[in-house]
Amino acid sequence: MRAVDIIIKKRDKQELSKEEIDFLIQNFTTGEIPDYQMSAWAMAVLLNGMSHQEITNLTMAMAASGDQLDLSEFGGRVIDKHSTGGVGDKTTLVVAPIVAACGLPVGKMSGRGLGFSGGTIDKLESIPGFRSDLSTEEFIAQLREHGIVLTGQSLDLAPADGKLYALRDVTGTVQSIPLIASSVMSKKIASGADAIALDVKVGRGAFMKDLGEARELAEVMVAIGKLSGRRVIAVLSQMDQPLGIAVGNALELKEAIDMLNGHGPEDFHAHCIDFSAYMLILGHAVADLEAGRRMAQEAIDNGSALIKFKELIEIQNGDVSMVDNPEKLSSANFVIPIVSDAAGWVKVVDAQAVGESSVEIGAGRAKKGDIIDPAVGIMVRVKIGDRIEAGETLFDVHVADRNSFDKVFEKLKSSVELSEEPVEPPPYFYGVIGLE
Repeated sequence: MRAVDIIIKKRDKQELSKEEIDFLIQNFTTGEIPDYQMSAWAMAVLLNGMSHQEITNLTMAMAASGDQLDLSEFGGRVIDKHSTGGVGDKTTLVVAPIVAACGLPVGKMSGRGLGFSGGTIDKLESIPGFRSDLSTEEFIAQLREHGIVLTGQSLDLAPADGKLYALRDVTGTVQSIPLIASSVMSKKIASGADAIALDVKVGRGAFMKDLGEARELAEVMVAIGKLSGRRVIAVLSQMDQPLGIAVGNALELKEAIDMLNGHGPEDFHAHCIDFSAYMLILGHAVADLEAGRRMAQEAIDNGSALIKFKELIEIQNGDVSMVDNPEKLSSANFVIPIVSDAAGWVKVVDAQAVGESSVEIGAGRAKKGDIIDPAVGIMVRVKIGDRIEAGETLFDVHVADRNSFDKVFEKLKSSVELSEEPVEPPPYFYGVIGLE
């Protein structure tokens, strides 16, 4: 078998066999197949696509290229979740303790934030002492004893994906839906979960800007799940404007704690309750969405979700007093408002511009290795559809110094567009795929 023959076959729009895909991934991982041949293959995939079976075979080959977590002792009950990334998306911090408090084990390995979408681990590390480097043995033991784990990727999961992504980034093939889907799902499958809930963001502040493309990606990932013997659903959620109010690590953590105490912005509340409900359906804890919503809300109302979150923080060596007293978390040196020059109805709150501004003031990373400041961030004070008056606050910008504020002032101010006519707020969700 030769790599060039596999490239030619895909160039000519033919379906690759499992053996051919296994050969390609195994030999690319070991370095036997050079980057230039893999780049040619990736371009052929971008142009000609892959069948669901091909994508599943690619996913499983990449999952098998490195470590795999064995969670079989939990009898198929472990649930994982993955978000394709959004601005102000601190959902995991709320839904994981809700679902765990409802009796389903939640085990998640998260990455760090890169670009304008933040990372769950960065938010948790706003709490002094919090450990995000659990070993495999610690991961399984904590899941067994406490039913909840949120940690960084300490395992060498799907190294083939890491190598392939680096090539895609410089060869114009990042947008390939088969390659995106296999990238996400290979790491999820290698993480060992039996059920996976996917939050597929769509809009200005998401990787997928178009609803049709987001739906296609969701359908492909759900199909991979079914063909690989996992239970998978994908929720399509709106990301034209930031989720909730807070953007920035400590600020988002405070908002998540507020939510677990029964408060928080309406859109964030709706997102957390519905997503928790879908996870409960996926884990066979409830039969339908309404029952899931009731169970999720009850976990907040009776305090069990907050207790589970505090248990998570304490067992991973975080200072749990920060959860009881969020005001003790890092705070910025300056909080500077940006106000509106005019009155009208809010038509646009550009999530990407807000996310990029948060990176510029130090809340995120432009490249791997950048140091983030947990205290800085942006509080978004308006939502699409709101009526505002001249002089009303659009943003409160939490910064370390005045220069940082000056760098983002114009971008943030222009990220909000007003209309003279009333504007209909966007839906929170565009649907769910894979729910049977």
